[in-house]
Amino acid sequence: MTITTMMRSARIHEFGDASVIRHDTVPRPRPAFGEVLVRVAATSFNPTEAALRAGMLQSFLPVDLPYTLGWDVSGTVAEIGAGARGFGVGDRVVGWLDSGGAAEYARAPVAVLVAVPDAVPLVNAAALPLAGLTAWQAVFEHGKVAAGQRVLVNGAGGGIGGFVTQLAKHAGAEVIATAGARSAEAVRRQGADHVIDYTAGPVGASLDGPVDTLLNLVHLSPSDAAALAPLVRPGGRIVSIATPVETPADAGVTASHIVARNDTAQLAALVELVEAGTVAIDISESRPLSDLADVHRLSEAGRTRGKVVIVP
Repeated sequence: MTITTMMRSARIHEFGDASVIRHDTVPRPRPAFGEVLVRVAATSFNPTEAALRAGMLQSFLPVDLPYTLGWDVSGTVAEIGAGARGFGVGDRVVGWLDSGGAAEYARAPVAVLVAVPDAVPLVNAAALPLAGLTAWQAVFEHGKVAAGQRVLVNGAGGGIGGFVTQLAKHAGAEVIATAGARSAEAVRRQGADHVIDYTAGPVGASLDGPVDTLLNLVHLSPSDAAALAPLVRPGGRIVSIATPVETPADAGVTASHIVARNDTAQLAALVELVEAGTVAIDISESRPLSDLADVHRLSEAGRTRGKVVIVP
């Protein structure tokens, strides 16, 4: 019996446009202390990875080259390193890595992994870590969304937006979501009570009164960001994961700009909601690893919707 010791991996050796993504054959990694080796079922594409590939994040997220793409990973444990506890060979896992998900195998610290129950498809689970945790922290930690509130989700048609909409609805809020025609039906399925076509004019013109919480998921011009602030009532909250939305000092609105962090307790809670059917994972496309550069190009052209998973 021949044991394969090499694997395919999508890496960048320099920063630039999507053409810098190379598909290399490299030695299969061995897990270090406290790590396991995961046979990858899927990674998922996050638009921020395109910014990393272009070299735009080096000032606050420096990486060494060559760099293996893929922050999200799901799969089965193939090998256990020394000192790694909590998982056995064959266990189904999902997690958020610093790199390496866009490959056939990935090293993963056990501290960033959670179990995936049989009821949750492994390929779908790959869409959860970064997008799901960003949504969880925006809705619950910073937005403090609660039952009876009116919540405006600006940019609900993206991968994070789908989770934000569902989690806000799960919290008991009335959810108003902005989306284009391509995403509107999916946003309604995810629980939005009202959908505003952001291409039809200013969002405020279609809004029936102020909201308690605004969750902004869109990169905006300064003028468009400023136009959102008056839509929130005094005492309300604005949370942005993209362009900060500034508010006048006397507006009485709490505004925050957030960057998500890795949190396995929250990820495990998300997996439980998916298993229970409370949160659905909206996979718009499943593409092979060889198509990763095309996915980057489509995203940069604004032509992706929901979550795209990449299967090695």
